[in-house]
Amino acid sequence: MRYHKSWRIPAIVALTIVAGTGLAACGGGDGDDEPRADVGKGEGPVEEPSEPQTVTFFSWVGNQPQMKQMKAEFEKEYPNITIKFENAPAEQAQQVLSTRIAGNNAPDVAYINASDTADYASRGALVDLENYMSRSEVVKSDDYVDAFKTFVTYDDTMWGLPYDGETTGLFYRTDLFEEAGIAEPPATWEEFADAAEQLTDESKDQYGFEMFATESAYYWYPWLYQAGGDVLTEDGTDIAFDSEEGMKAAEFYVDLAQYSPPDYFNSNSYDGRVAFAQGDVAMYVAGAWFAGTLADEFPQIDGKWAAAPLPEGDAGCKTTIAGDSLVMFDDTEVSDAAWLWMEFLSRPENLADWTYKTEGTLLPPTRSLLESEDLEKEKPILKPFAELMECGVASTVNNPKYPRVETILNEELGKAIYGDVTAREAVESAAEQGRAILSR
Repeated sequence: MRYHKSWRIPAIVALTIVAGTGLAACGGGDGDDEPRADVGKGEGPVEEPSEPQTVTFFSWVGNQPQMKQMKAEFEKEYPNITIKFENAPAEQAQQVLSTRIAGNNAPDVAYINASDTADYASRGALVDLENYMSRSEVVKSDDYVDAFKTFVTYDDTMWGLPYDGETTGLFYRTDLFEEAGIAEPPATWEEFADAAEQLTDESKDQYGFEMFATESAYYWYPWLYQAGGDVLTEDGTDIAFDSEEGMKAAEFYVDLAQYSPPDYFNSNSYDGRVAFAQGDVAMYVAGAWFAGTLADEFPQIDGKWAAAPLPEGDAGCKTTIAGDSLVMFDDTEVSDAAWLWMEFLSRPENLADWTYKTEGTLLPPTRSLLESEDLEKEKPILKPFAELMECGVASTVNNPKYPRVETILNEELGKAIYGDVTAREAVESAAEQGRAILSR
């Protein structure tokens, strides 16, 4: 399975809150923070340059066979353009890229966490892609899922092209459901709580659900959104998760701890996969990456598990999402060639090959592919996650202080999961401390 940051560090990446990265202003290559407005202007599709040009492409996926294959195909189609891969480890990519931008040494194009796009754009580092998109016969903004468009939009302008993503859904053990006489996966909060209770038998060390105090905030967010709450106010200046909707979500979420194996409270979601594979827990909330992990690591339970959309709350279908996008940096001197590379990668057939037609479980960000019969045929396990893409919540509040608030929220909700405080006390305490941080 392709290494994808969202399942390794979910509390940072998949939260989808854009935090400042300490970039120096770098628009237009002259030290101001206003990007050039004329890049990409013209009529008709962009044409190949008449003289040889090199496009630098920064990512953590340059060594992937599929990306190497697309580079070869692109260079064959556009012989005057050479793509030069500039690779960095996934866990270091943001820091490396930020340092390069601050040093006026940005690449031409980069593959980044989609949730970072607005932050780079707000600092004048990126090219406004609207001119190029208006000329493209391939890239259509209306085809992107709204949540992924939100990721790459700043000041009502798209600064990136969504490229791949995943949603958080429900995995469940069909064999344990059958034993308990439960015919279908739960579709509402009430059904979820009832199923968790029916599937729990402490005398057999069998539990209905699995929770992780170490990642409590991230796995609370879907319930918060489903209740109609949010993490911050719309302008990003105040805490919003202590609303009545937030309190309701926290009380429901924390109450599920009674149906979860306490031995895993101090574990993490990746290590917790073992309990699901062993049949110790019947339900597990995770991103689409988990489907690939189960198939790769635990083939012995093939046919004993399935996936479904998360149950719905008062606000309906809501879930967290994560993804990656393609961006062009404003200092580029080969913008047309850079756009042709981005456009080539965004062709439907290439998006399909990069996502659901590989061994991994990434999803394309376009409605046309998500709704296609081809996706369900190639990867039927991804169907519920594809359905959830329209329910994705992508908050692009630009507050660099929020990660510190989330750390506190995580600690407080963790205490509640252990039973040291109530859910309401945890949320109130996190909100009080969070407001102190935001006001400094």
